[in-house]
Amino acid sequence: MAGWILWVVAACLFGLGELHTGGFYLLPFALGAALAAVVAVLGVGALLSGVVFVAASGIVVLTLRPVARRHRRLPPAIRTGAAALVGRRATVLERIVNDEGAGCVRIEGGEVWTARSFDDDEVIEAGEHVEVVEIRGATALVMH
Repeated sequence: MAGWILWVVAACLFGLGELHTGGFYLLPFALGAALAAVVAVLGVGALLSGVVFVAASGIVVLTLRPVARRHRRLPPAIRTGAAALVGRRATVLERIVNDEGAGCVRIEGGEVWTARSFDDDEVIEAGEHVEVVEIRGATALVMH
């Protein structure tokens, strides 16, 4: 069997392995094997193809892996919209009683929201300070 075929098979196996790991571990070897296959097609010996595989794989590992690792570290997601209100403090403007469907709070920053107590049995009087624990639709669920 021709040497270039073995290098193509090796490149494919490394490539498939990379698809399953996803950590940029096997891709340098897949690229090295592909380059060795190209060199083998040109008619150089098996020894030189092996040297090309090792050199190309080493160069790719040393140059591209640090770049790939930097790009894998993404900053934490920024909460926007209603999700950004979770965890904020609020002042109760209107007494919160879940059974009566009443309640209103002013969340830090000046936004006024319809509010319900996170605990269904808890009544929260006007003027108390609470924390927003969840947003459901246009209603803030709050607790002490």
